[in-house]
Amino acid sequence: MAAKRIGILTSGGDCAGLNAVIRAVVLRAAALGWTVVGIRQGTHGLLVRPPLVTTLEPGACGAEMLRRGGTVLGTTNHGDPFDYPMPDGSRCDRSAEVIEGWRMLGLDALIGVGGDGSLAILRRLARQGDIPLVGVPKTIDNDIGLTESAIGYQTAVAVATEALDRLQPTAASHNRVMVLEVMGRDAGHIALASGIAGGADVILIPEIPYDFAAVTAHLRSIEAAGRSFALVVVAEAVLTDEGRPVRQGAGSYGGIGHYVAGRIHALTGAETRVTVLGHVQRGGAPTAGDRLLASALGVRAVELIAQGRFDRMVAWVNRQVGDVPILQAIEHYQAVDPDGAIVATARGLGICLGDAPGLGA
Repeated sequence: MAAKRIGILTSGGDCAGLNAVIRAVVLRAAALGWTVVGIRQGTHGLLVRPPLVTTLEPGACGAEMLRRGGTVLGTTNHGDPFDYPMPDGSRCDRSAEVIEGWRMLGLDALIGVGGDGSLAILRRLARQGDIPLVGVPKTIDNDIGLTESAIGYQTAVAVATEALDRLQPTAASHNRVMVLEVMGRDAGHIALASGIAGGADVILIPEIPYDFAAVTAHLRSIEAAGRSFALVVVAEAVLTDEGRPVRQGAGSYGGIGHYVAGRIHALTGAETRVTVLGHVQRGGAPTAGDRLLASALGVRAVELIAQGRFDRMVAWVNRQVGDVPILQAIEHYQAVDPDGAIVATARGLGICLGDAPGLGA
């Protein structure tokens, strides 16, 4: 097999496990006698002249790289090259410049590590510029279709669960309702999984409309049973009971935890406190599960290139590493299934999901 030069970039928000997948790509490629070129700052690195790149050597990809959070290549979650914001406030299609930057590097294939938005942009660039592309799913939201888990999700859940472990003794000591706001964009996977693992009493997610009557009834039932504290987990994309999202100015989600806490206090008189984890969920050392997943997907991505199979996303399905068409993965957006096993588990444990007074109470 002829030696190849392949590129890799990370795109979208950072998360734990990105360096583990970069390491896996470099080590597997080295075993084939290939060179790996890291493209820095995502697609932005291909707009710079000369492009921002670094050759990734196997000797620099030791075990310590598995433990590092973030991404050694840097990333970007703004500046869509098809609708790029210019300094004068206008928008410009700079996709041709990105493709030109790719061609300047003389690479044989590209591995793009990203979420559904990033993979959609990369696929569009690949089709326009005839770039052989393999995708690797990463997102703490775990909302990419056709893979059971994406890189970064398990660590985000572990962080949120640890937060609940730490909040529970304080809640018990002060007879409080502790509200934990977690990330999740438009999906409630983190809130649901961490809420179950951390022993939450109430979990609010965007996929299940809620009613404060159900929430307060459940909290009162807890008090009536002799417990003077409770834990509430709410995903950042949950709407107010008027149906409005809560945002930080005109930007990203943030603040629904304070809204929920305020409403609980007003309706029950309970003393409430709020913790907003925010980007804490993205950082830090990845869990063993994320390291293993990233390693498996990274190895598979290189092997797809060796097989000449492109426009594919590596995936974890039925305890196996596989691959699926990128387009199908993007189109099969995976929110929480309100009728799925994890929701049923929460209900079976008596957790209130806020949708009916009789459920979870």
